[in-house]
Amino acid sequence: MMYTIEQYNILSSAIAQGALRVRYGDKEVEYRSLKDMLAVQKLMYEELFPTKIKTSRTYGSYSKDIQ
Repeated sequence: MMYTIEQYNILSSAIAQGALRVRYGDKEVEYRSLKDMLAVQKLMYEELFPTKIKTSRTYGSYSKDIQ
């Protein structure tokens, strides 16, 4: 689903106000709990602001030259 920054901001404001009902343009959504709202907010955030830098780890390997 494609979310907009406006929808993200509206949801964030509703969370800050403690409201469970949110209006997005001509649609109104009533969430069951704050937990549901936070889950959708996280989903929106991940879609709108994807991580640009992929983190990777490199491990060195050392050994003594013992004969």
